[in-house]
Amino acid sequence: MEVRDQISGRPEGGAVEVNKSMKDQIMQLLHKIEEKENIRILLAVESGSRAWGFASPDSDYDVRFIYVRPREEYLKLENTRDVIELPIDEVLDVNGWDLNKTLRLLRGSNPTLLEWLYSPIVYMEREETEKLKDLAQEYFSPKKILHHYLRMAERNAQLYLGKDMVRVKKYFYVLRPQLACRWILDQGTTPPVLFSELMEAELPGKLRPDVERLLELKSGSGERKEIERVAVIEDYLTSEMEQIKEAIQQMEEPTDAGWEGLNEYFLWELNQGVSDIRSCV
Repeated sequence: MEVRDQISGRPEGGAVEVNKSMKDQIMQLLHKIEEKENIRILLAVESGSRAWGFASPDSDYDVRFIYVRPREEYLKLENTRDVIELPIDEVLDVNGWDLNKTLRLLRGSNPTLLEWLYSPIVYMEREETEKLKDLAQEYFSPKKILHHYLRMAERNAQLYLGKDMVRVKKYFYVLRPQLACRWILDQGTTPPVLFSELMEAELPGKLRPDVERLLELKSGSGERKEIERVAVIEDYLTSEMEQIKEAIQQMEEPTDAGWEGLNEYFLWELNQGVSDIRSCV
């Protein structure tokens, strides 16, 4: 098994580093999961604020992985749970999805799964996951993903904004999905995971000083840091979400890409032996 350490080949411009001792701890944990559960991890990445590029000093590590079991496990009559979840502590939040579940979600162009596939922080990656990423593009549905991110932005805005004092991180819980929507409308492709890329491409220049100030506060303070309401940002978000909603209503319904490509990949993967793993952080 060839193992090599490197920063994965992702675009520059965001905080995508992981402390070496923490990386080693995560890698050891992933290998233990493989042994205990009798699985092969196809892809293991960082999700959440660290992958988005605006982690706080006390942010935890959200490790997500996709795995496959031996072929015979899928032929049993009894159901096998398609999720592996470890107890959450103050540092680590680790869970993974079975390949069967993954492919079913991929058919629906699941945004969370797409963020895993294109995370800028990759702990483990088997070579065959490139085929999985190709499938993700085949099943990419702009309208479905737009609905997801718009609902996320609207829900978070309703819950957290419009108050006299607002937690800094909550602005990014609205800004990021809203900018992802704008990226999809403008570019027609899967939005990048790094917030810095979304901001560079889609955020109006007049708002950048305010958002960059929030980024500095977020990266230098705890998760509970509060500031006075930033009206200019909230007004922009309200206006943008209305425009995005109108754009979605004018889009055609997505076509059904079917199961054939997903079934072929699933059977192909079950027939694979042990392949090279790349440790990429």
